[in-house]
Amino acid sequence: MATTGANTPRERYRTQVRAEITQRAWEQIATAGASALSLNAIAKQMGMSGPALYRYFASRDDLITELVREAYRSLAETLHAASAAGADLAGLAHALRDWALADPQRYFLVYGTPIPGYHAPADTTAISSEIMTTLLDACTALAPDGTTTPFGTYLEDHRDWAAGHPASPEALHRFLTFWTRLHGVLSLELAGHFTGMGLDPALLFAAELDDLLAPRS
Repeated sequence: MATTGANTPRERYRTQVRAEITQRAWEQIATAGASALSLNAIAKQMGMSGPALYRYFASRDDLITELVREAYRSLAETLHAASAAGADLAGLAHALRDWALADPQRYFLVYGTPIPGYHAPADTTAISSEIMTTLLDACTALAPDGTTTPFGTYLEDHRDWAAGHPASPEALHRFLTFWTRLHGVLSLELAGHFTGMGLDPALLFAAELDDLLAPRS
């Protein structure tokens, strides 16, 4: 019986080569950062010519997009698995930190300084929205504290970014505060800014989380 699609030897080989290219790209990013990513350097490592590698990824941006998709998908699956196992917002926060610490360059690729000249395609937004939905669900599950803030009122008419999620303005506010503050701590930790301060970043992260989960007065 003839094989078709991804089951043909040619397609299997193409999938394997693309996987090796992305692995080499991650290694290069871990060493020199995403802005230094070079397809020609990867081709040399793999014993290929530059033009041959371009048959698998049409450009550097095409390869970066594949890496961005992998990073977002990895985090989305991590948070989804934690949520399915019963994790609340605090549990999801620790899952986020563990994911970031496991591969800082992967974290910085999607949440760090934008790569000059690179613009992610729209389909990556759909994957990042899965991450946001999981966290918004957890924020919505928390008991409301009944506090109305000016920013919460503002969010009643400025919620397009939530992609139709039915979260209350209070839950939207909690999500945004959670997202910005914890990413701030994580980014500083992963960049090494706490190294000379004698602080335990894990305790700082936990303290920030406790403050975020405390009822607002």
